[in-house]
Amino acid sequence: MAALTLREILSFDVMGDAAPEILSGGKGLDRPVRWVHSSEIYEIGPLLSGGELLLTTGLGLAGADAGARRHYVRELAERGVAGIAVELGRSLPEMPYELVDESRRRGLPLVALRAVVPFIRIAEAANTAIVTQSLTNRPHPAADRDGRTAALLVELAEGTVLSRSDVLTRARALDFCPDRTQWLVGIAATGASALTVLDRAAAELGAPLLGAPAPGGIVTALLAVPARAGDAVRAAGAALTEASPDGAGAGAVVALGPAAPADAAWSRWGESLREARTALGFALTVPTAEPARCTGTGGPLVTSSRAFALERQLTGDGLTPAARDRLAHLVSRALGPLLEWEAAHPSDLVRTLEVHLRNGCSPTRTAALLHVGRQSLYQRLERVESLLGLPVGEADCHAELLLACCAHRLLRAAQ
Repeated sequence: MAALTLREILSFDVMGDAAPEILSGGKGLDRPVRWVHSSEIYEIGPLLSGGELLLTTGLGLAGADAGARRHYVRELAERGVAGIAVELGRSLPEMPYELVDESRRRGLPLVALRAVVPFIRIAEAANTAIVTQSLTNRPHPAADRDGRTAALLVELAEGTVLSRSDVLTRARALDFCPDRTQWLVGIAATGASALTVLDRAAAELGAPLLGAPAPGGIVTALLAVPARAGDAVRAAGAALTEASPDGAGAGAVVALGPAAPADAAWSRWGESLREARTALGFALTVPTAEPARCTGTGGPLVTSSRAFALERQLTGDGLTPAARDRLAHLVSRALGPLLEWEAAHPSDLVRTLEVHLRNGCSPTRTAALLHVGRQSLYQRLERVESLLGLPVGEADCHAELLLACCAHRLLRAAQ
């Protein structure tokens, strides 16, 4: 059976809910789609390998000029993507002319999505169908193994596996046999070198790995970390950042879910995979408060669901209009005077406050992350406290201020 085409994916109910309108490249709708990927990164082209349907709100294009937008389309066309679908209304009220014109010149399908549907819903529906379809084509034992691995991981994440015995039987058939002394960590990664990085980290830890490449350079995996390693998520993250001393992991983005005991219910395995996938989505689309999350030189960018706990709790199932109103009210109530100051005086006070709060109000840590001197940091914090009328380090202020700073960043990213 042939691979799913762009035309077929556009016919899915979840795509219909997004009110798609084909603006260019109608003759290319029968292109095969290897994966559905969402990203707001302007420089996403080098991370793609061809055949993807790219979903975007246009956040990375909103502030770009016409020439930069044309370059964006040209680069994606040269990478061989199957098409681009742009959600209109948040970052781009209407489709910019240069995107439509350049897509026509390149014969690249460009689709406007005129209703808001969370990209995770579209990607889950399409990618599950793509993986299921791929299982009907088994040209090589290695491809068959990857297909069975991907199918098991998808079913775990979606919660559609029949029973724990089914999980264990299928996992054993794939030589993945974790024991009760190990902790399972779900992983979602993107980048051409992602699977190589995971293999190296697993070998370094002496940890069994169940992972499979998916179309578009996406990898999902379960890593069985030995209990002797201590904090399983921290141990996995450290191994991953050190897995590419030769720079082979550059460009990869890896997200880790929470650790679950290997003998826990299989639903816990799926939960870790889902949270890893959600964290990867945030890592690719939401600017972080702190300027760096990767400590390895030339290695992958490694993050975890822990790093995006606030974002996950604040957004829930997505930034619906009701959620936006709720977050905007929180921001206005907690940070109103600070935002008014920033509107009139270019500064970086809200970000400074968030980094400071996230790092336990440590001046040394905050100054290092913001690349400023301690005296400059103290001046910023004094300004913040004078505007808000409260000491930011007090325990009863900490939670609300941190939530408000994070909400402010999420709302700005969604504009």
